[in-house]
Amino acid sequence: MAIEKSIEEKLRDLYSLQQIDSQVDEIQILKGELPIEVSDLEDEMIGLETRVNRLESQLQDLRQDIVRHQNNIKEAEALIIRYEQQMDNVKNNREFDALTKEIELQRLEIQLSQKKINQASKDVLAKDETLVAAKERMHSKAAELEAKKVELQQIIEKTEKEETDLSKKSDKARKLIEDRLLRAYDKTRKSYRNGLAVVTISRNACGGCFNTIPPQQQLEIAQRKKIIACEHCGRVLVDEMIAEPRVDALEMA
Repeated sequence: MAIEKSIEEKLRDLYSLQQIDSQVDEIQILKGELPIEVSDLEDEMIGLETRVNRLESQLQDLRQDIVRHQNNIKEAEALIIRYEQQMDNVKNNREFDALTKEIELQRLEIQLSQKKINQASKDVLAKDETLVAAKERMHSKAAELEAKKVELQQIIEKTEKEETDLSKKSDKARKLIEDRLLRAYDKTRKSYRNGLAVVTISRNACGGCFNTIPPQQQLEIAQRKKIIACEHCGRVLVDEMIAEPRVDALEMA
C-alpha cells in the first residue's frame, strides 16, 4: 500500500515542478516570437510566389493577345490589298459595292485590333510594374525569412540540450504528483501568460498577482499543513524556504 505523502512533500513537489517548467518557459521567451514570425513569413512567401506566378501568366497571355491582334492587322491589310486589286476588274456596281464593304470591314478590324493592342500594351506596362514590385518584396521577404531561420536555428542549437534535460526533469517531477493536483496545476499555468501556478510569498504579497497576504494566512502557509491558494489569483502559495532542498535533489537525480 502506497504511503500518503505529507502536505509539505506535496508542496515541495509542486514547487519543484514549477521551477523546472519556468526554466522551460524562459527558453521559449528566448525564442520569443521567432517561430511565429518564421511561420508567418513562410505563409507570406507562398502568397507572394503565387502572385508572381499569376502576374507572369497574365503577362504571357497579354503578350500573346498583342501578337494575335498584330497578325489580325497583317491579315486585314493583305485582304485590303487584294480587294483593291480586284476592284480594278469589277464588272458591275454590285461587285464594286461588295468589295468596298469588305474593305471597310477589314479597316474596322484593323482599328479594333489596334485599339485592343493599345489597351493590352497599357495592361502589360501596369502589370510589369506590379510584377517588379512583387518580386522585390518577395526577395526582401526571402532575405528576412532566411535571417529569422538562422537566428531561430542558433537559439535551438544553443538551448536544445538544456530543453531536453528540462523536459526529462519535468516528466520525472510530474510523476511524483497526484493527478488531481497535477490537473489543477496545469489548468492554472494555462490561465496566466507567465505560466506561474505555484508562487512564493514575497514582501507579504502573492508572488503571482502581488496582492497582500494577511499575516495569519502567511503563518498557515509557513506551517505547510494544508495547500493554500491565493484568494485573488488562485495560485498555490508556498513560503520562500520550501523549495531549495527538493530542487537540489532533483538536479542530482
